Amino acid sequence: MKGYAQIERIEPLNWWVGFKNTQLQLLVKHPNISEALPSISYEGITIKKVHKADSPNYLFVDIDIDKKTKAGNFNIIFKFKNGKTIKQPYQLKERLKLAEDYVGFNSTDAIYLITPDRFANGNPSNDINKNLLEKSIDRSNDYARHGGDIQGITNHLDYIENMGFTAIWPCPVLTNNMPQSSYHGYAMTNFYEIDPRFGTLAEYITLSSEAQKKGIKLIMDQVANHCGLEHWWMKDLPFKDWVNYQKNYENNKANWNNNVTITTNHRRTSNQDRYVSKKDQDVMRDGWFVSSMPDLNQRNPFMAKYIIQNSIWWIEIANLGGIRQDTYPYPDKNFMSQWAGAIMHEYPNFSIVGEEWSINPLLIGYWQTGAKNLDGYESNLKSPMDFAMQRNIVNGLNENENWDSGLVKMYEGLANDFYYTKPEDIMIFPDNHDMSRIFTQLEGDVEKTKMALSYVLTLPRIPQIYYGTEILMNDFAKPGDHGLVRTDFPGGWDGDTINVFTGEGLTNAQKDMQSFVKKLLNYRKTSSAIHHGKTIHFAPEQGVYVLFRIFEDETIVNIINKNEQPITLDLNRFEEIGLKGKTLKNIISNTLVVWDEALVLNNKGSFILTSKK
Repeated sequence: MKGYAQIERIEPLNWWVGFKNTQLQLLVKHPNISEALPSISYEGITIKKVHKADSPNYLFVDIDIDKKTKAGNFNIIFKFKNGKTIKQPYQLKERLKLAEDYVGFNSTDAIYLITPDRFANGNPSNDINKNLLEKSIDRSNDYARHGGDIQGITNHLDYIENMGFTAIWPCPVLTNNMPQSSYHGYAMTNFYEIDPRFGTLAEYITLSSEAQKKGIKLIMDQVANHCGLEHWWMKDLPFKDWVNYQKNYENNKANWNNNVTITTNHRRTSNQDRYVSKKDQDVMRDGWFVSSMPDLNQRNPFMAKYIIQNSIWWIEIANLGGIRQDTYPYPDKNFMSQWAGAIMHEYPNFSIVGEEWSINPLLIGYWQTGAKNLDGYESNLKSPMDFAMQRNIVNGLNENENWDSGLVKMYEGLANDFYYTKPEDIMIFPDNHDMSRIFTQLEGDVEKTKMALSYVLTLPRIPQIYYGTEILMNDFAKPGDHGLVRTDFPGGWDGDTINVFTGEGLTNAQKDMQSFVKKLLNYRKTSSAIHHGKTIHFAPEQGVYVLFRIFEDETIVNIINKNEQPITLDLNRFEEIGLKGKTLKNIISNTLVVWDEALVLNNKGSFILTSKK
C-alpha cells in the first residue's frame, strides 16, 4: 500500500481459500511488533489469538478462514501503543485445482534426480548475486557454484521427456546464503525464496507448468530438520527454544565451529530401539547435522506450524507433484507424523518420499504408512527410500557367486518385501547425489551397470535415476567425493565440447548406455506389468537370476546373467509362468525369442523380454 510503512516480514507470504484446515498462523517480524495489536476487517476472517514471542520483534497471529470466505486482498492493521499504525497488505488466492487433483508420483513413474547447479546454465546473467555471501563461479572447483539453474532444467525438458522420465526431483532451489558450498541447497536461509542464482519464483512455477505439459511431475526437495547458519532468524531468534541446543549456540556464537557444536550421533535406530537411552535419543534428534546447519526444534508448536504451512504453500504455489523430505529420521518423529499427516489430509492423492539412509529393511519399513509398529507409531509417509536394496544390488553384482554371496543378495533382499506394507510405493535407485556413481560402485563394468539399471526399472518400486547415469558418469578420481559425484552435465554450458543433449562427443559406450536407458524407460512408461504386475522371481542358479512381472496378457522377463562364457538356461524350471511356446521380444534389441525348452545366453548382461505384441 503506497504511502504506508509495511511490516519487515510476514510469512506465509499469502494463503488460499478452501482448505480443510481453516486455521492459519502468521509469523510477523518487525521491530517491537510485540507492542502492536493486529486487526483484520474482511468477511470470513477472524483473529483467534495473538502470541508474543521471547523476542519483542515477533508476533504469531492465529486466524480462522471460514470455508465460505472468498479470495481477495485485505489489510492487516497493526496498532501500536503509541498510536502508530502499520497497514500490511495480504492476499487470499483461489486454489488452482481441487485438492484431489494433486496426484503424486507412484510406481508408474520414473524419477530423474538433478543437482540444479550442475545440470545446465540456462541464464548466465544470474550466476553471481552481489547481495549474497558466495559471490563467485568456479567450474574448476567441485565445491564452488558452477552456474546451473532452473532455466537450464526447463530448457532441457524435451531431453528428459524423450529419455522416458515422468518426474523430476531437483535438489533444493531455495536461497542458501552461505559463505561457501552453497551450491547443494541443503543449508536454507530463507524457506520462502528461490535462490536468485537459480532463478525466480516465476521461473520455478514455469518449470512446473512446462513439465506438466510433458507429463512430468515436479518433486520439491524440502528440509524440515535444519536450516543454514545464515538464516535470517538466526540473528534474532523468536523463542529461546527455536533451534535445538540454542543456549549452547548463543554462548559460543563468536567462536562457533565443529569443536563446540553438539552434533547428532546419527544413531537413527534410537527412533525404534525399545532399550534406547534418553541421552542417545536426544543427541540423535537434537544434535546439529554440522556446525553450519542449526537443528530446528519441531517440538516448539510455532516452529511446527511454520514448517507444515511452508510445505503446503509450496505445493499450492508451484502445483507440485510430490515432496522429497531430507534426513527424515532426524527431526522429532512425532512431528514428522504430524507434518506428513497434515499434507496427506489436505491432498489425499499426493506423495512424499522420506530419506532414511539405512540398509536394514526393519528401519525402512517402520517409516512407511500402515506399518504395524509395536510402539504404535504411524508415520503417514507413503514412500521411504530403499537403501537396503541399493546395497544388495551392488553387492549382488560385485560379489563372486556362492551359496550366500552374489546374486542371492538381490534375491533375498527382494524376499524381504513381506515386511513392507506397500513395496511398490518404496523408492529404489542405483545411486544418488550423496554416494558414488553406480558405474564407480560397479567397478567400471558397463554390463553390470546395465544389470543394475534393468533390475531397478523392473522391480515393484518407484525408480529414481541420477542425472548422468545414462552416460556412465563416474567419480573414479575420488570415489564418494560429493563435489565430484555432483559433476557438471556435459552440454549444459556454452562451449562444452561434449553435449549429452545432442550426442556430440559421446563415446560409443556412452551412446550405448544412453540408448539402453532410453529404450527401457520408454517401454516402462506404458507397461502395466511393471507398473502393477504380480512379481515372481526364482532363486539364482549358476550365476543367473530371473525375475518376472505379470499383468493380464503382458509378462516381463528380466534375466540377469553374470557368466562371461555362454550358458544354457533350462526354461522348464519356469513352467509355472505359462510362457512355453510363446514368442517374446527383447525390449532393447527387438530380437525375437521362442520360449521353449532352453535358452542360450551367449554373453554377460541383462536380457529383458516382453510377451507384449
